[in-house]
Amino acid sequence: LVTAKNTTAMLTTFNEVDMSRVQEIRARYQTDFQQKFGVKLGLMSFFVRAAVEALRLHPMTNSMIDGEDIVTPSYIDMGIAVQTPKGLMVPVLRNAQTMSFAEIEKEILRLATKAREGRITLDELNGGTFTITNGGIFGSMLSTPILNYPQSAILGMHNIVDRPVAVNGKVEIRPIMYVALSYDHRIIDGKDSAAFLMDIKRMIENPEKLLFGGDDPIMKLIGL
Repeated sequence: LVTAKNTTAMLTTFNEVDMSRVQEIRARYQTDFQQKFGVKLGLMSFFVRAAVEALRLHPMTNSMIDGEDIVTPSYIDMGIAVQTPKGLMVPVLRNAQTMSFAEIEKEILRLATKAREGRITLDELNGGTFTITNGGIFGSMLSTPILNYPQSAILGMHNIVDRPVAVNGKVEIRPIMYVALSYDHRIIDGKDSAAFLMDIKRMIENPEKLLFGGDDPIMKLIGL
């Protein structure tokens, strides 16, 4: 983390996400999901899947600097920050781009349990290409997460709070989460970081898009 602070040109971009649809889906399907897969349907699977699609659309966010070269892996190894009695650890979901919601939830539970019990291995902590951290579980409203060096970007989730927002010209109370993307400005432009967060926002607010690579299902259906 000190290396990241001293080496990278780190900036942070923010946005807000309406969590209404995700909350509705979790409430409606939680029991069935848990009965079928033996694990709860959490927030992280939605954000991991959204991040996978956003990283495909913005591959520089999944890249890193290696000497004079920029390396862009063809896979996505997603680091998930976990608080343990010995401090923060970041186990890695290998090939997150191939994982279903249930596989994501099961693997996060397995790795988090090992980390908290002190059984996590170095192989399970090394080699991530992108990281997600959730300060919301501790009540954090907003933060600027620090890069997990040598990665070039990290997505920060925060707590969900009912806030008044304008919807079709009317004020409504919606569950809002602020999200943050810290990134290395040496290889990621501000435009790309903002676009990445906008893609996260539109996929979390419309989870159907996760089935179509982030595209609108109806536009995909009619060939636009």
